[in-house]
Amino acid sequence: MIRAYKTTDTDSIVNVWFQSSSLAHPFLESDFMEHEKKKVREIYLPNTVTWVVSSGDELEGFISMIGNEVGAIFVHPDKHGQGLGKQLMDHVSESHPELEVEVFKENKIGRAFYDRYGFEPIAESVHEPTNQKLIRMKFKKQQT
Repeated sequence: MIRAYKTTDTDSIVNVWFQSSSLAHPFLESDFMEHEKKKVREIYLPNTVTWVVSSGDELEGFISMIGNEVGAIFVHPDKHGQGLGKQLMDHVSESHPELEVEVFKENKIGRAFYDRYGFEPIAESVHEPTNQKLIRMKFKKQQT
């Protein structure tokens, strides 16, 4: 089930983010990850439109939007490969026929997901805090 984020979801979202982000970003230093963990809670969630996917009381993943930009999409590693990320992306693409995202070039999990979904690379840059390369990608929903 996909539903709007509630503040009571915050701890679960931070946990999903940390578990998934640690798997997808082994190249990021632990100090940076701890700092980002705090920012997810205090800055990112309050300033995005966030949807969660859950089964019963268990939050399995989330997507956070800033306009048409995917600020974050994470599914708990135990739930990878079950189509939950696609469900979240399908949900937001209903109201945003064009989407953009930035993904670390070294994030093989995220890049494979975006490639399968139909995102195309449009630019590269460097993420200053980590000195890692970023790829900006764009998705345009096909008209039916």
